[in-house]
Amino acid sequence: MRTEQNWKDGEMKKEETFEGKGGLKIFMRSWRPGTPRAVVVLVHGFKAHSGLYEWTAEQLVEHGFAVYALDHRGHGRSEGERLYVDKFSDYVDDVHTLVRLAKSRESGLPVFLLGHSAGGVISSIYTLEHGEELAGFICESFAHEVPAPDFALAILKGLSHIVPHAHVLKLDDDDFSRDKSFVERMKNDPLIERAGYPTQTVAEMVRADERLKREFPQITLPVLILHGTEDRVTLPHGSQLFHEKAGSKDKTLKLYEGHFHDLLADVGKEGVLRDIVEWMTARM
Repeated sequence: MRTEQNWKDGEMKKEETFEGKGGLKIFMRSWRPGTPRAVVVLVHGFKAHSGLYEWTAEQLVEHGFAVYALDHRGHGRSEGERLYVDKFSDYVDDVHTLVRLAKSRESGLPVFLLGHSAGGVISSIYTLEHGEELAGFICESFAHEVPAPDFALAILKGLSHIVPHAHVLKLDDDDFSRDKSFVERMKNDPLIERAGYPTQTVAEMVRADERLKREFPQITLPVLILHGTEDRVTLPHGSQLFHEKAGSKDKTLKLYEGHFHDLLADVGKEGVLRDIVEWMTARM
């Protein structure tokens, strides 16, 4: 454990590492109220790390939720080649380790998974393989469909076998939020890589999306799906497709008019967080 900081009234924040797939040290943060009533595991997307979710975590703590979040391998303060993943399952395995760790520390409490963007794809694969661990899944700004033609994605998959480490995908900070202070934070954050995502990582993401398109009906736990209508990083239609195809009888889709990609860092984030808290509370 690297640091430990006491909060008011017994609340606690911790930063530590755990061993991920292949022996990499995966960095994690946790925020905990004095007496939690449930657990939220946060799974960030591309061009992000767990520290960007501090506001979200603190708000959830105020509502009685213990929060656990990791930096994906190759991201933030975790080890690994920057932004590179060999197999998409490596991301999923790291999340599984984090969920089991959270459950061991918060014994008997319901666990909700909150995945943003590419983290929503990782979390969706996780729910297919380990849905029994969860009380529900919140999928925010789902990266199921990206603004690129199918032939370009097919070329990327081919390139991943030839030049797996070539950097091909760059995301524009200005597309993440209408909150200029958050965009400036992203632009000046030393933990956010600027080189762009390698072909192998993008190809693994495309393959994961292809799997989901086939297996959406196998996701049967309660799901809350959120997307901004002005998202230029991922397409709202991907979230609509998830809602349409998911096998769950308890599924809700919310579209936020005019919102950008990172709903929990955008103008109006308070309303989004309130919707998430109300949804989880009703399912505890």
